[in-house]
Amino acid sequence: MPITATPTPAKDLLSPTNHALVLIDFQSQMAFATKSIAPELLRNNAALVSNAAAGFAVPTVLTTVAEKSFSGPMFAEITDAFPGQPLLDRTSMNTWEDAAVIEEVNRIGRDRLVFAGLWTSVCIVGPVLSAIEQGFEAYVITDASGDISEEAHERAVERMIQAGARPITSLQYLLELQRDWARGETYGLTTGIAAKWGGAYGLGITYAKMMFGASEGGH
Repeated sequence: MPITATPTPAKDLLSPTNHALVLIDFQSQMAFATKSIAPELLRNNAALVSNAAAGFAVPTVLTTVAEKSFSGPMFAEITDAFPGQPLLDRTSMNTWEDAAVIEEVNRIGRDRLVFAGLWTSVCIVGPVLSAIEQGFEAYVITDASGDISEEAHERAVERMIQAGARPITSLQYLLELQRDWARGETYGLTTGIAAKWGGAYGLGITYAKMMFGASEGGH
């Protein structure tokens, strides 16, 4: 019997209502030693992801480590997207070992989690492997994470993939939340975020709108 195709998205695709986002240790001290990605690109991608999650009302956990005593404030690109949201400060390198963070994860109640942060090999590997072992699905935004070297970052990503994590990128995250340009209620949000933080793709959106009044939602 031939397989019958249907216009139905895969269950593995992310949507605003099927996951929570966990942003970990985007802090000054951690960024100083990050060498696998340029700091300006890291900050740009953190802003893209944060504004996408905030705009699509994705439940988001913001956590820091030793904020006052050592690591410094979380990137303003993130906290500006979530004004007034408390930061869950920890002493543990593995976010999953912090009771307050786990309480928030349980309160949100979604079994699919998307992670990003610094450093990949410590502060992302720890919670990702722990979450997967406890039955959660884990996605990692690899270009919104970084480490002390390209080697450290890449080996960490490989390790998480071997454990079952799914790697994605920042722009992919935004576009997967939108998925259909005919969704007019979030069309302006998505294209606005892409125009500001979407690199060359964002330039193309700005150019097309200004020069031709183009819209991806049309046929």
